[in-house]
Amino acid sequence: EVQLQASGGGLVQAGGSLRLSCAASGFSFDDYTIGWFRQAPGKEREGVSCISSKYANTYYKNSVKGRFTISSDNAKNMVYLQMNSLKPEDTAVYYCAATSVPVGLDAGDYAYWGQGTLVTVSS
Repeated sequence: EVQLQASGGGLVQAGGSLRLSCAASGFSFDDYTIGWFRQAPGKEREGVSCISSKYANTYYKNSVKGRFTISSDNAKNMVYLQMNSLKPEDTAVYYCAATSVPVGLDAGDYAYWGQGTLVTVSS
């Protein structure tokens, strides 16, 4: 059974940092792209970043480039999202998800989703 579990959210002041973790199980980590998505209140879910170990690719939403860094530890089946210089507009529930598509942030391509973790950035 494919399972994804996101953790690491919390309350942080603007300019601060958080690291989100995604624990994956039930599938071959090397064959999937893992993505981070977020959904703010009243807004649609949007892709933030993704990583493919197989294709050695990473991809970022423009608004987080230079602030967020995605990484993976294949031995532990973990994916991380280091978020620095956080802004109030980064406030959202963050989800990790998995897809067999090599790279991309189209939520419709992601078949497996974990529960979300709430990130709140205060001004």
